[in-house]
Amino acid sequence: MTASILNVAGGAGVMHAVAALSPAATLVQRQLDTYNAQDLEAFLDCYAEDCVIADLNGQVTQNGKAVIRERYTAMFAKFPENRAVLVNRIANGNTVIDHEDVIRSPDGERFFAIAIYTIAGGKIARVDFAKA
Repeated sequence: MTASILNVAGGAGVMHAVAALSPAATLVQRQLDTYNAQDLEAFLDCYAEDCVIADLNGQVTQNGKAVIRERYTAMFAKFPENRAVLVNRIANGNTVIDHEDVIRSPDGERFFAIAIYTIAGGKIARVDFAKA
C-alpha cells in the first residue's frame, strides 16, 4: 500500500511533496491535467466505463462514462477558461483526496471543492465531490 501527502500551498509543520506518486495519484494527476487542458478524450480515458460521480454522502449526479462525456462537453463549452488548481492531495492505496481551487474564468465564479477518487482496475471508478 502506498500513502502520500502533497501540500501544494505549504505551511508550517506540514509534510511536503513525496518523491514518488502512487499509481492512483498519478492517474488522478493525469485526470486533473487533462481537465485543465480541456482535452475531453484524454480526460475521459481516466474513467471506468461504469464510473459513478456523486455529491459526498448524497445523490449520484452522473452514472457511466457516456453521461460524464455529456456533462464535461457542455461544461468545457460553457467555461473555456475553467481551471482547477490543486491545493492539497492525500493518497492512500486506491483512494486519492484532492482539495481544489476551481476558477471558472478570470472574472467569474470561484469555489473550493474536495474530490474523493476511488481507483479500480487502473481507472477512476467513483468520485465523490464536496463543494464549498
